[in-house]
Amino acid sequence: MAAASSQTMLPDFSLSPRIDQVGVEERAARFTTRSIKKESKLNGLKLILNMIDLTTLEGKDTDGKVKQLCYKAMHLHDAVPGLPTVAAVCVYPSMVKVARKALEGSGIKVASVSTAFPSGQAPRDIKLRDTRFAVSEGADEIDMVISRGRFHAGEYNFVFDEIAAIKEACGDARLKVILETGELGTYDKVRRASDIAMYAGADFIKTSTGKIQPAATMPVTLVMLEAIRDFYYKTGKMIGMKPAGGISKSKLALHYLVMLKEVLGEDWLTNEWFRFGASSLANDVLMQIVKEHTGVYQSANYFSVD
Repeated sequence: MAAASSQTMLPDFSLSPRIDQVGVEERAARFTTRSIKKESKLNGLKLILNMIDLTTLEGKDTDGKVKQLCYKAMHLHDAVPGLPTVAAVCVYPSMVKVARKALEGSGIKVASVSTAFPSGQAPRDIKLRDTRFAVSEGADEIDMVISRGRFHAGEYNFVFDEIAAIKEACGDARLKVILETGELGTYDKVRRASDIAMYAGADFIKTSTGKIQPAATMPVTLVMLEAIRDFYYKTGKMIGMKPAGGISKSKLALHYLVMLKEVLGEDWLTNEWFRFGASSLANDVLMQIVKEHTGVYQSANYFSVD
């Protein structure tokens, strides 16, 4: 489905479904009560690893730090055979070329943030140049932030048009649209922003930049998954989902997979359609996998920090 123009017939985004806060929070809580048997747990842990976008987005990032992160992406824990790689390494546009070279031949994607991440406070022409530069340096995926100020002002067509323009600038790169749900304030606004992003051409919708709190939560993710389900029923187009920030424990990540399967089904249980933006999650998952293999926990000192 090509991104539309605001001059064509768009849905009235002010009419996005209203969200029952109590109902959503109760449904999300129920997913945490599901029991997971040992074999399913081990398969789930490996799937989580394969869905992680390892990320470094700091002003102090250096070539060396990015290369180290890329090495970890390819060698999560060599003492355990048969582990998958992560899905992607996410960096600033200035570091894309370094990551691209370091990951060459691995099959791991290079993702880059753009559009004046994390604030989104820049003119559109700068956001477009930011995106085109990242793609020209070799980014496979672009993680953009929406203009939350414009969204809160009710300028939904502005937000739509900006996403559509960034999607066009991405070329063949896939576009993840970050809603920064912690700044949206209500589930109704999360649903409306999700609808805008998907109709504008997003390949993924993503909760957060990871720079503010609250970041990803299960109720917010449930609202976004239900928006994806409704969009799929209307258009036949699959959209990916990326909860980011605040998911550091494997037990919680497994609950997210249970929710994903029950809301969207098994077709979404791949890193093509679901990602975790949670670098610190990788080490906890590795510790759990070692525990499943050996019966004992290894010290955190056996795993790399980055």
